[in-house]
Amino acid sequence: MKLLKVSAAVASVLTLSLAATACGKSDDGGSGGDKITIGIKFDQPGVGLKTQDGKYTGFDVDVATYVAKELGYEAGDIVWKQTPSAARETMIADGDVKFIAASYSINDKRKAKVDFAGPYFLAHQDLLLRADETSITKAGDLNSKKLCSVTGSTSAQNIKDELAPKADLQELGGYSECLNGLENKAVDALTTDDSILAGYASQKEHQGKFKLAGLKLSDENYGIGLKKGDKELRDKINKALEKMKSDGSWEKFVKANFGPANYKYEPAPAITETS
Repeated sequence: MKLLKVSAAVASVLTLSLAATACGKSDDGGSGGDKITIGIKFDQPGVGLKTQDGKYTGFDVDVATYVAKELGYEAGDIVWKQTPSAARETMIADGDVKFIAASYSINDKRKAKVDFAGPYFLAHQDLLLRADETSITKAGDLNSKKLCSVTGSTSAQNIKDELAPKADLQELGGYSECLNGLENKAVDALTTDDSILAGYASQKEHQGKFKLAGLKLSDENYGIGLKKGDKELRDKINKALEKMKSDGSWEKFVKANFGPANYKYEPAPAITETS
């Protein structure tokens, strides 16, 4: 009888210990070595890039790192996860990431599936052309051209619906694939946000090869995507974004990541995603 009581006591202690260990590994808190998984792009120089030596760089990376710190996580607590455009809503809904900062434009279709904090950046859809291209000066010129964008991006949808419905649009898995096609003359233009295009154009190996058309074809307000209904997290992230603007960090991040391309960026936008 005594043996049974001791065994029960040991089992109870083990159960509590295991439960405490599991709680310590969640990314709901922010201390004690907890981790937080954040979605970014891996192939957007200047915005979100995983380098060959395994480092993560770009404006979105800087913003996400800042926000994570305000939530209680150090840089070493962050697990970066690649989030392709077409998979962002699914990854949030499935809990694969805590939040996403990946040139993620806020729109009503997406807001039906996820919530956003922000916006924290205003970009515009533009075109990246070869440096010697002279026949494309406006959106309508794309109707007789081969155009590349990424599957699931708002840029591809804008082209299909409004800007150049007769363009020969190719949708690929990543912007780097489109860039290779542009350089090899398999396509005539790459379309996406000007911030992303500026990042590519500013890379040392690409300098002098490409140019931005300078067309403001749309307004793209970048927000931080999170699970639908998580008002507490949204409010915390918005507070962090406000602090990032007021303490000068936002300006610092923009200049560090887009400065080499002489990118004419917009001022930091007002926070609108509050309800």
